[in-house]
Amino acid sequence: MAFLYYLIITLHIVACLFLIAVVLLQQGKGQDLASAFGGGGSQTAFGPRGSATVLSRATTILAGVFMVTSLTLSLMRPTRSGVLDQVPGVAATPTPAATAAPASVPPPAPAAEAPAGTPAPAPTPSK
Repeated sequence: MAFLYYLIITLHIVACLFLIAVVLLQQGKGQDLASAFGGGGSQTAFGPRGSATVLSRATTILAGVFMVTSLTLSLMRPTRSGVLDQVPGVAATPTPAATAAPASVPPPAPAAEAPAGTPAPAPTPSK
């Protein structure tokens, strides 16, 4: 299984490099900015097209190989492949110090007369 995985990675890298080279070798259709906006005469962006060249066929085939190897590698990935997969999980049980209640709760201080404009203090929760 590991041999097949590395073989597909190698094929994927080779397909990527050849795809980059083939795309960079292709000649543009109109070869200027005006043709992109319809100023290139009969060779507009979606205009008539001649027969497919060797480079355009190679681009199509290499794009297909790239997509297939990408999907295959995503399905064949090892179960523990990243650094975050190796981090231990958080403990499910809380620590005893966090659950222990304080031994004694001091009684609330007697409330002094508050001025008329201030709100009353919030009541303390009872346990």
